Amino acid sequence: MLYYGYAEPTPEVMDAWQRWFATVGDRFVDSGNPLGNCLEVTKTGSREMSPDQGAATGYSIISAESREEAERLLEGCPMISSVRLYEAMAM
Repeated sequence: MLYYGYAEPTPEVMDAWQRWFATVGDRFVDSGNPLGNCLEVTKTGSREMSPDQGAATGYSIISAESREEAERLLEGCPMISSVRLYEAMAM
């Protein structure tokens, strides 16, 4: 899960995140962290990115049997803008 959007972390926002983390529980492989400054690197150079330019603001890794199950785990998530779900592919 990659989280997008930013809001000042008030006590109410932090409580909402803690409640949601508790509902997901042992499905977390890594409950994640907020992400700081973003540097996008391309073949032609690099640039700093902020959340309003599309930078991710946090991540979590969960274990789910399907994309639909992962989406259900997002119920009650206090996301700011959106969450993008990515499947880790076996190599």
